[in-house]
Amino acid sequence: MLALQRVHHIAIICTNYPVSKHFYTQVLGLQIEREVYREARDSWKLDLLLDGQYIIELFSFPTPPPRPSRPEATGLRHLAFAVADLDAAVAHLAQHHVETEPIRVDEFTGRRFTFFADPDGLPLELYEE
Repeated sequence: MLALQRVHHIAIICTNYPVSKHFYTQVLGLQIEREVYREARDSWKLDLLLDGQYIIELFSFPTPPPRPSRPEATGLRHLAFAVADLDAAVAHLAQHHVETEPIRVDEFTGRRFTFFADPDGLPLELYEE
C-alpha cells in the first residue's frame, strides 16, 4: 500500500496575480513563505502558509485557459477551510466585498458551511468546526 502522510500543498493558477495575491494574503490571511518570479516562464510563484503550514502554491502564467467550474465540473470540486466561527468569517468576507452563498447545514455532521469564490471563480468553502 502507498503510505501517504498528508496533503503537501494545493496549486492554484490565477489570471491576475496582484489581485489574487491580495485576496489570499489580505482577505483570507494566508502568510507568504516565498515569492519568486520565474522569468523563463513569465510566471510568479507564491508559496502560502496557514498557521505556519505550507498549503498553497499560487501561480500566474501569461494566458492560462479558463477552468470549467460550476455547477459540477469534473476535477477539483472546491478547496475548504475550517473556521471556528462561521458568522464572523462570513462578516469578514463581506467587509472585503466577497459574497458568500447562504449558510447550509451538513446533513451528516450537523456542521454549518458556506461557499464563496476567489477572484478567478475558484469555489472555496468555509466549514465551521
